[in-house]
Amino acid sequence: MQKGQDSVSPSKLENSKIPDLVGEDKSKAFPGKHSGRLRLFVIVAVLVVILDQLSKVWLDASRPQIQLLPGFLDLRYVENTGAIFGLWHTHIAVFISLGIVSVLAIVVFLYYFPPATTLGVVSFALILSGAAGNLIDRIRLGYVIDFISIHLRELFHWPAFNIADTALTVGIFALIYYFYNSGVFIKAHERNGKPQN
Repeated sequence: MQKGQDSVSPSKLENSKIPDLVGEDKSKAFPGKHSGRLRLFVIVAVLVVILDQLSKVWLDASRPQIQLLPGFLDLRYVENTGAIFGLWHTHIAVFISLGIVSVLAIVVFLYYFPPATTLGVVSFALILSGAAGNLIDRIRLGYVIDFISIHLRELFHWPAFNIADTALTVGIFALIYYFYNSGVFIKAHERNGKPQN
């Protein structure tokens, strides 16, 4: 009886379920034999970066000042030496370093804790591509090109932003929802609420 249990092949052990960050089957995520989610991740990330960079190349060449919705939405060229939405101006090397660290951290996190749902994959792809899009600008130009300006006539002006900022913001909110929907917050709360032995 014992001999039969010990003779389990290594291939069967490798295919056993390994829980990821939210307790899901890692064999269903990427990387692995199920490469569909990895392909989706790459497609979303690459498309966002290409769209972001093409829009900035056009903006840099044309420098438009266009009122899309007069009094509410404008398209105008802005050189942003700060962080997302023009916040926290400091030396460009700081933001380049932070951008590189952020991209690498996301890649490492994805390697060890791959999301097992489409929402998780897309949210990480948006975050990575948003960070990469602005990082490319800072390395290439020394600043980030922003061009979407939302305001309420002259009463309120939201800092100008770009496609990379939008992807990053949407990705963060989608990731929060992904973690909430997976129950990871509840599990963390229950774990922290248990008395220490």
